[in-house]
Parts: sequence; structure tokens; C-alpha cells
Amino acid sequence: MIADPLYARAAATPGRPFLLFGDRSITYGAMAALVDDAVERLAAQGVTAGSTVAMMVGNRPGFLVAWFALSELGAIAVPLNTALVGEGLRYLLEQSEASLLIAEEEFLPALPAAAPALLPMDDRFETAAGPGRAPRRRLALPGGTANAILYTSGTTGLPKGAVIPNACYELAGEHMAAALELTEEDRILLFLPLFHANPQMYGVMSCLRAGAALALLPRFSASRLLEDARRYGATGFTYVGTVLSILAKRLTGPERGHTLRWAVGGGAPPGVWREIEERLGLAVRELYGMTETGGWVSMNTAQAAKFGSVGAPRPDTELCVVDADDTPLPPGAKGEIVVRPRRPGLMFDGYWKKPEATVAATRNLWLHTGDRGMIDADGFLHFDGRMKELIRRAGEMIAPVEIETALLKHPAVQDCAVVGVADDILGEEIKAVIVPRPGFDPRDLPAFLTGRIPAFMIPRFIEMRTEIPKTATQKVQRHLLQDRPGDVVDLGRHKADILATPPKAMRKASRP
Repeated sequence: MIADPLYARAAATPGRPFLLFGDRSITYGAMAALVDDAVERLAAQGVTAGSTVAMMVGNRPGFLVAWFALSELGAIAVPLNTALVGEGLRYLLEQSEASLLIAEEEFLPALPAAAPALLPMDDRFETAAGPGRAPRRRLALPGGTANAILYTSGTTGLPKGAVIPNACYELAGEHMAAALELTEEDRILLFLPLFHANPQMYGVMSCLRAGAALALLPRFSASRLLEDARRYGATGFTYVGTVLSILAKRLTGPERGHTLRWAVGGGAPPGVWREIEERLGLAVRELYGMTETGGWVSMNTAQAAKFGSVGAPRPDTELCVVDADDTPLPPGAKGEIVVRPRRPGLMFDGYWKKPEATVAATRNLWLHTGDRGMIDADGFLHFDGRMKELIRRAGEMIAPVEIETALLKHPAVQDCAVVGVADDILGEEIKAVIVPRPGFDPRDLPAFLTGRIPAFMIPRFIEMRTEIPKTATQKVQRHLLQDRPGDVVDLGRHKADILATPPKAMRKASRP
């Protein structure tokens, strides 16, 4: 069970710090006591093995207390995005068949009329009843028991709930702790939302495995990240690519006055990766994975790393790259990344109440990720973007992140996102959505990008917004950017300019 190492540490070293939050330090012993109290409270609400219990809780100690307590009861936690409202929230509460909802007061106005029974997330989850209670008898449940249902963002349809077994969490923490060479002296800074697999698997579970400590922040703040790292003596943090891009944008020079040694996550463009390492003096441990794969399946570890890759496979994971017919491709060839486990419990158990979606995602006994990549001759995986996010312009497959990385080097570009928009001749054209700084002129971009990216990758359309729509985990919601509003700037590249430097497909088409 996921709380097993918590109780083991509480018995062996009860006074060691486990969780740092604000000015508060919660030891392993105190955390175990909080979980015991929460188990009794939840059991009194009728929670039993197999119950699904939804959670709308932000980054606070009570999230971890409730999650561990539900696991101790054999219940299934359903951590929900705290930004959900309306029909989307109603759908997840109904689809998950939640019998109880644990929610903070600030999220109550968003609840639908037909919400399940409510249990407030309040100070009682974070204040122990005190010593003197008899030890609680703990359940003995198999590792394959479902621990949580983690919903996808649902950007291309209704969200799907990935059922994550206890063993999946346990193995993710075991391998992450080994890959990062964590010890009891490490302090892991977490600021991404706890309802997401990233902080759960990379941070919480590896911390428990190593007996380290967590420093929990309510949210991400680029301006305060290094200050918070110094305050808590953090040795590392988990990230998504956008976090590093934003952080790199704020760094004006080397910053070495901190204790950070590593950062682990996925989605860092190579230029940002190098910049973060050089300026902060830490190791970027770029990895690849998704919720369904057990959080991560390949990683640049302390033992083996290759710049620009997403690492070599975990020991218990098998990776392959296949073509459209599911035929394995040789090293260096790009196709869809597929994954399968070498042991039980490593990956998700399917999508909750969606057997057809589960079968479709796991055809031929491989999980089809929908991501494009290749495996090099040394066995390292290279990620080349979401299959659905790639822009197909005149037959050339273009990864938006390459253009975004170049755009972010412009001094008047605060943030950006690149998407494809329909074009009658080229199939898709390229649109850049820009959050500008004062003095930005979209017509300067072609000259700025020339020499930084190939000519066929220079955006034709420029749209300016005050912010880029993103999920709570800072992933760009590209589907919200693919229209072409009337105020978009058309840089008006003539078709003759395009043909002057034809991409690959056009060159092939022009051969006699």
C-alpha cells in the first residue's frame, strides 16, 4: 500500500521531518497519526474498500492525509482538477460514481446540485487528536488493488479516468528514488497540483521510498521558486516543460546561491534544458511518460543520460516505436511510441467504466501513447511531440515546440504557443499566439526567426493575447487556439516564397 513506507518510517524514525508547508513541519510520526485520525473519520462516513471518493483539494497537507487514509481503507481516490466547474465537474463526479466528495470551502460554489455527499476538507484533517490511542489495525490489500482514478485533461473529448493500482505508485517511487539517487537528506520541492500524476509519482512516492522530506507550495511562482528553494533547503523539484521555459525567461544570469541539485520532469526544450543547467548549476533529468504508463517509462538518470533525449527505458518497461500498421521500426526511424510492462501492476488497469477505450489504447498488447518519437542506436528514446499536435505543412511534420523555443528568445515575447490552422493548399499553416511585451511588432518576427529555424517553419499568422490558455499543470490547451479570428495578423508570405525553399514533401513531388 502507498502508505506502508510512511508507517515504517513513523515507527523507526518518528521525529524525522516528512512535510514542510509554510512555517509548519510535520514529522513522519505526526503524519501517520493524522492519517489514522482521517481513517476513522472517513470510515464513519461509510467509506469502505472499493468506494470511490472524489477530492477537490488544493496543495495542502490535508490532500496527502486524505489520500493516504483512503488507501488504508481500500477506497479509490478520485483527485479532481480544482479549476473544474459546470458540466465538466458534474460529468466526472457522475462518471467516477463517487459516493463522497472531500472539498475545500472555496470550491463549494462550483459544485453541481447533484453532487455526492460532502465532507469538508478542514483543519480536522491536519490536526491530530493526540497520543494515547490504541494502534489501529491496518488492512492487508494486494498491490494490484486500485488506488486512484486520474482523469485525463479531456482536450479532444470527454475525459477518461485512468485506474492506477497501488503497485503502480510503489514501483514509480522505487525507480524514481533510484534514478535520482535520493537519500534521507533530500528535500523535494513540489508546486504542481497534487491531483496530477507528476507530483504524486515523481515527488511523493519517491520521497516516501527514500525517507526524504517534501516541501509543499500552494502553487508555482517563477519569481519565488529560488527563494522558496533556499527557504526549505530543497535539493530538487519536479517540473513540466512550461515551468522551465518560464523560469529560464526570468533568469538574467547565473544563480548558484541555492541547494538545488536536480529537476525532474518532461517537456523541456533542449535550449531551455541547457540554459537551466548552465544558469542554475543543476541536472535536468528529462523523462518521458504519461499517467497511463505509471507516470514515467524512460529517463535521463544519474547513471545514464544523453542530452536532448528523454532517457533510456526503466528496467521493468519495454518501449518500441511503430509505424501506422504497428510494425516495429529500426533505430533512428520516427513513429508512434508504444509501451508495455515487464511485470504486473506497473501501468494503469484501464479506463474507468470505458472498456472500449481501454481496448483501443492497448491494441496488440501495447499501450499506444499517441506520441511520436524514435529510439537511437544507444537505446535512448527521443520525443517528437504529440501525433495530434504536430503540424503537417506541405507534407512536413513540424513540432510546435521547436518554433516556440525560438520565439521565446525574442525580448518582446513574454509567452507563446504555436498551432496549425487549416490551409487549402498546404494542408495546414502555422499560427503563433503571442503574449507580447511593450514594443512587440509581429512584422519583425520573420527577420528575427530567419537563421534560427528553417524558412518553412516561420509562422504565417500571428495572434496576440493577454495569456495562453493552459491546464493547471501548465500544459498548453492548443485546441483553444486553432481558430483564426479576424484580428489575426497575416504576415502574407507569398506562395512563391514558400516554394523558394520547399520542404521535403514538395521536393519529392517536384521530381520528374
